[in-house]
Amino acid sequence: MARISLKVNGKSQVVDTDPSTMLLYVLRDDLKLQGPKFGCGLSQCGACTVIMNGKTIRSCTTPVGVARNREITTLEGLGTVARSHPLQKAFLEEQAGQCGYCLNGMIMAAKVLLDKNPNPTDADIKKALVANLCRCGSHLRIVRAIKRAAKKKA
Repeated sequence: MARISLKVNGKSQVVDTDPSTMLLYVLRDDLKLQGPKFGCGLSQCGACTVIMNGKTIRSCTTPVGVARNREITTLEGLGTVARSHPLQKAFLEEQAGQCGYCLNGMIMAAKVLLDKNPNPTDADIKKALVANLCRCGSHLRIVRAIKRAAKKKA
C-alpha cells in the first residue's frame, strides 16, 4: 500500500492503495465517482474513459501510480445537474443515449475533440469516437449532439 496523491476534477485527493491498482477502481470504489464504467477491462470499449492531462485514457488499464499528481477529469468534473456542460446538455437534447453505458466515453472523447477542434466535421467526430463502442446504435444522435455542443460553445 502507498499514499497516492491525485488531482481529480480539480480537487486534490489522497488514496491509500497499491500503485498497481487500476485507476478505474480507485475512482469508483475509493472516490465514489460513477461516470467511468467497467466495460471490457481491456481498453477496447471506452466506457472507462477519463481525461488525464488533456488526453483521453482508459482507466481500466491505467495503474493509479501512473496518474499520481496528474490532472484527471471524469464525467462528474464536466458539470452538475444545475450547471451542465454544453456536451451534457446536447446529449440530453439530442436524446443521444439509449442504455447510456457508452456515454461516459463518448462525452469524454468529445470533450477532448472540442478542446482541440471547436468546429469539427462529421468525419472529425467519427474519427475521435472510433475507439468507443456503442451497441445501441445511437451513433447518429451522438454525432448530432457533439455538433450541437460545438455550436453552443462557438
